[in-house]
Amino acid sequence: MAKRKNGERDIKSVLQEFIASNRLDKGLDQVSVSQAWESVMGAPIVKYTTGVVLDRDTLYVSLSSSVLREELSYGKLKIIDLLNGKMQKEVVRKLVLR
Repeated sequence: MAKRKNGERDIKSVLQEFIASNRLDKGLDQVSVSQAWESVMGAPIVKYTTGVVLDRDTLYVSLSSSVLREELSYGKLKIIDLLNGKMQKEVVRKLVLR
């Protein structure tokens, strides 16, 4: 049985330690990046989004509109900066629009 650590700690540090020790960072990043996409891009673009998948450091976004895909392709670097800013760490390095 594991020993209990004496002393008070805040819940944030306890959760961060738990996430790190169980290697849950990647899974949480996948969920967080999907939520960040919805928040950053807004409802009109989310309406045409059919899938958001994070694989390593590449974000794959499936869109149902080829016109929207073409328009978003011009601002890939800006979108990556906005997503990483929203997540407060560099998670996305490459954006692929499908």
